Amino acid sequence: MPEAKHLTRPTQYASRGDFCRVFYEETDSLYRLSFLLTADSEKAQQCFVSGLENSVNGYPVFKDWARSWARRAIIQNGVRMINPRTTEGNAAWDSNADGRTLAKGQPEIAAVLDLPPFERFVFVMSVLEHYSEHECSILLGCSRREVVAARIGALRQIGSAMGSDSMRQVSVGSEKPRSSERRSAQARGYRPEAAAIGGRRAG
Repeated sequence: MPEAKHLTRPTQYASRGDFCRVFYEETDSLYRLSFLLTADSEKAQQCFVSGLENSVNGYPVFKDWARSWARRAIIQNGVRMINPRTTEGNAAWDSNADGRTLAKGQPEIAAVLDLPPFERFVFVMSVLEHYSEHECSILLGCSRREVVAARIGALRQIGSAMGSDSMRQVSVGSEKPRSSERRSAQARGYRPEAAAIGGRRAG
């Protein structure tokens, strides 16, 4: 009896062109993510460019993961650039007015930029990008308890600055999540005010 042959589909990895397409099609969203993390226009540009380079030249990933991997690359670069848990990072936040100047007329953005670096990173990663507490703790090099405390503090500060009703009415161009993403977001504690700021973790 002849040996049965098993047909397998070749694994589809993301190519250089796939990542370039992601960064081209989602320039605004990815730059916004860089800016919210770094709170500085020049550093945001560096973070964006490095994110593209790391995505193109990094480890191979499945094609379907290209968008989420691009966002993760930007987050990792932001963490390296700002080092949000250090005293130096908080000192830079205290003296840096660039972000708040550029955010004039956009109170929802300014409210995020006014957060201390660690709280800002936790808010962007956990609330806007829907990373789990475990993922945040790994990327930020801290405990899950610290992530929870920082998120609560960030939500309180932003809620005090904006008011829950105001944040629900403001939108800066975020895409509407698909039904599967909405279910995942709800399971992770997604809040309507988060979408107002325009961050979204692509699936």
